Amino acid sequence: MWQAHYVAAKLLACGVETTLVPLVSGGDTDMRPIDGTRQVGLFTKRIQQALVDDEADIAVHSLKDLPTAADERFVLAAVAERETVTDSFVTLDGKSLSDLAEGAKVGTGSTRRVAQLKSLRPDLEILPIRGNVQTRLSKLASGEFAAIVLAEAGLLRLEMDDVKRVSFSLDEMLPAPGQGALGIEVRANEPVVLEAVSKLDDLATRLSVTTERTILAALHGGCLAPIAAYSQATMSNDQVELTVKARVMSVDGQQRLEETASASFANDSDVTGMVDKAADLGRQVADRFREAGAEALIQSAR
Repeated sequence: MWQAHYVAAKLLACGVETTLVPLVSGGDTDMRPIDGTRQVGLFTKRIQQALVDDEADIAVHSLKDLPTAADERFVLAAVAERETVTDSFVTLDGKSLSDLAEGAKVGTGSTRRVAQLKSLRPDLEILPIRGNVQTRLSKLASGEFAAIVLAEAGLLRLEMDDVKRVSFSLDEMLPAPGQGALGIEVRANEPVVLEAVSKLDDLATRLSVTTERTILAALHGGCLAPIAAYSQATMSNDQVELTVKARVMSVDGQQRLEETASASFANDSDVTGMVDKAADLGRQVADRFREAGAEALIQSAR
């Protein structure tokens, strides 16, 4: 709901009035651990169906949940300016990961986080946790977990300043592709809606997440795979400097492949061309991962 209100406010600032259509996705109601049979589109299919059924004209997603497979019915009309990409280690008393007792229970619903946590602290018991931020915090408060891992972006957006947490460094915990960004979809055959929503597109964020999501797509990872990536686009008046760091791990955290890459190109009026160059960088990184044996690590996580 925060995301929908945020997009509505941004559109209103552009002179476009909207009506909110609250929806409940399968990912919101099904609290079973996400496994290889049911992960794709768990949080997005219901919202996309609202576009198909003309129930809504604009779909707002957490971009990290949006499948990378192209669907010709929809257009990713905008990627709003990104919030922080870091993950937070949340406890009742502000302990860091190193402070936690041996064998303590840590909750996360992300295979990517599981792999990186186990790499840092193989002694911990990492257990699945589902639900919204408030639900997860209540499970922490009840003593079900000694700690949980949450995206810092969600805590900031909900203004949960009193939640005691320690931010992971990017060396410790790389984010999911698209983490911290909002993906705004519209129907492909609605040029008026597309034009209105495209005003919210942040080009630097679009370039960054394009590189990250291209790596994920090229490796056929899906959101279950232990794949992490973070790209940054630094833009001047005439130049774009794009960097990316990506990581593929075994679920037990014992095997790790890591790649870094960069690209430099003109900042010009050819936005499509710039996005294509960002995707090219992602494909280059994915090719390196394949050569290093990443597909075996990804398959072992299914």
